[in-house]
Amino acid sequence: MAENKTSVSGVTYTRADPGYFEKRSLKRSAGVIGLWGLAVAAVVSGDFSGWNYGIGYAGFGGMFIAFLILIVMYYGMMFSIGEMSSAMPHTGGAYSFARAAMGPWGGFVTGLAETIEYVATTAVIVYFSAGYANSITTELLHFSMPAWMWWIVLYAVFITLNSAGAAISFKFAVVVSVISIAILLVFSVMAITSGLFSVDKLFDIAPDAGQTAFLPHGVVPILFALPFAMWFFLGIEELPLAAEESHNPSRDIPRAGLVARTTLIVTGLLVLFLNTGIVGAGAIAPSGEPLLDGFRAIVGDQAAAVLALFALVGLLASLQGIMFAYGRNMYSLSRAGYYPKFLSLTGKRQTPWVALLVGAAIGFVALVLVDALGGATGTAGAIVLNIAVWGAVIAYILQMISFVLLRRKFPNAKRPYLSPWGVPGAVIAGILSLLIFIGFFINEPARPAIAAIAVVYILMLVIFALYGRKRLVLSPEEEYAMSGGLHRDPQSEGYDAMESEVFGDSAAPTTPTEKN
Repeated sequence: MAENKTSVSGVTYTRADPGYFEKRSLKRSAGVIGLWGLAVAAVVSGDFSGWNYGIGYAGFGGMFIAFLILIVMYYGMMFSIGEMSSAMPHTGGAYSFARAAMGPWGGFVTGLAETIEYVATTAVIVYFSAGYANSITTELLHFSMPAWMWWIVLYAVFITLNSAGAAISFKFAVVVSVISIAILLVFSVMAITSGLFSVDKLFDIAPDAGQTAFLPHGVVPILFALPFAMWFFLGIEELPLAAEESHNPSRDIPRAGLVARTTLIVTGLLVLFLNTGIVGAGAIAPSGEPLLDGFRAIVGDQAAAVLALFALVGLLASLQGIMFAYGRNMYSLSRAGYYPKFLSLTGKRQTPWVALLVGAAIGFVALVLVDALGGATGTAGAIVLNIAVWGAVIAYILQMISFVLLRRKFPNAKRPYLSPWGVPGAVIAGILSLLIFIGFFINEPARPAIAAIAVVYILMLVIFALYGRKRLVLSPEEEYAMSGGLHRDPQSEGYDAMESEVFGDSAAPTTPTEKN
């Protein structure tokens, strides 16, 4: 009689019930174009809202320097993630990388950071989208709804869309990404030809004593601008979460990441220069609708409202992309047993609809709290945005550490794609991520976000220590780690490839490969 449980690395694995993985199956639906669409869709809302707050901290010059720093950081990071995702073509993403490099606890801490990032980012996008939508309906139709009603509508529509099937999700992502890029290009042409753009407006924030117009508040505030400059790229790292829904993840995810990165650099630079040069640095810094303000400056309020209908597409594109991300992140952690296992059920459409629903409920509650504590103009609005970015930074640092460790720990593992920047690229990206991490600590307005994440971590770590770690399952991410990288692809090797060697076929269980 085979054993049903075995312990390793401070956790206990339980044999999966018959049909466990069949109830948690995903479907391959995407090639390079679909993955590019997903990556761009997840990020492009950052061109429409959120980035501009960094100008208030560091001025245009500081924001531009922060943007250049992040180009280097995201190239190093995405090259590293591309290599790890090609070696581990399963859905876990950051959790999977850290699980293989740092054991179950490292995997859980990293996966939780991504959950926080994606659920909070979705909530922020819903918040901004509701504001845009209400402004449009008020100006054009003289109709408005309470914010919480917009939130319910937006969450309901995109849960339905993401639950309809991966093929539909990828096609929608491509369409809205193309539309969003077209809108940004139209705005850019209008800004250039309007005669309203002025270099002087880029530097119209009065400098502090002893400072310059380029860096009106000095050098240190560049650290405070970095989290907002991240809004131009935040979410592109979700691509590995689509591994089990990609036709050829080892090849297509690195390629899609490179093309998406280039796309986002171009759109980000256009918005940073032209939107600021039309509205003015001082006026755009506190805006909740910077692109809409740019349209207003060019064509007036009424026409801008019409154009904002299209601008809203950019926010909705990211709502689609980031919701996809938190659904797959929670799905993979749930499938392995770190989160309650019911969250990974997929149903007839082979999409993690339960995880999508629960993540939306958490985000909605967070938005209600934001509204109760003062909305986007109060402390709470900044808390949610900073929670999203700080969760991302934690995940970035841990993933870059994982890359370096995996190069040493699994030197013979199959890596169909190799990062052209290698270990130095991961180290550079990790150090720059750490700078953002430090910037949070020394920036007092961001400290409530740190406290909020600390509370979530303490609670989740206690639950995992007392409950979750005793009920893990040999999911593909766990099998890869425990086999030393030998079991890579669950859809070709099967989802129970290691059960016989881990649990054994007799009363005495076989010792797992993993020794950490």
